[in-house]
Amino acid sequence: MTNNPFEEHGFSLRIIPVTDFQQNATIFWSTKTMQGVLIDPGGSVDQLMGAITELGVTIKAIWLTHGHMDHTGGAAESKRRLDCDIIGPHKDDQFLLDELTSGMYGIEEAESFTPDRYLNEGDILELEGLQFEILHCPGHSPGSVVIYQPDISFAFMGDVLFNGSIGRTDLPRSNHQDLIDSITTKLWPLQEKAGQDIGFIPGHGPASTILTERKNNAFVSDAVLGAG
Repeated sequence: MTNNPFEEHGFSLRIIPVTDFQQNATIFWSTKTMQGVLIDPGGSVDQLMGAITELGVTIKAIWLTHGHMDHTGGAAESKRRLDCDIIGPHKDDQFLLDELTSGMYGIEEAESFTPDRYLNEGDILELEGLQFEILHCPGHSPGSVVIYQPDISFAFMGDVLFNGSIGRTDLPRSNHQDLIDSITTKLWPLQEKAGQDIGFIPGHGPASTILTERKNNAFVSDAVLGAG
């Protein structure tokens, strides 16, 4: 990201694409206290730990948007090294966490685990006074969540919505209609309620905004879906 919408609020982030899937693992922290969280550590744990050390951030928790191995493959090892809790995803993705095994799709650190806490619709996560709302957005996986910060109008999207695309729905227990419903009944109203555009970091690829995707996304734009 070239612009940091959190800067004026005293926060910052670094996106680190990890593994062959180039999944956007994110370090997000308070620039005042240097306390932070690690979001979706899919693998490349040595690289992530090096970045955390370089930044001088103390990680308080690991947040997960969903259970697919490219987002969770490094979670158990990261928990051991950082001595912190794993929070998320929704419990409906536990079957994916149970299937994690070393070497899966080239992710040597992958191993099964149970989060210290699952996330549900309406839950609140907090980091140094900044609160994030949880939206349960099934479809790409049954337990996918979006982590949304309302004051700054920004979200960690996981693989629900991308810049120009949407999450895959040809995977075990994924459902295309559920994903479309999650986007149109959770994300579009979120933007309308905010009264302004909402930026987001997707699980892969460049950042975007909800309004941009609602206007231009080839899968879920208002023009494609016949809405608005």
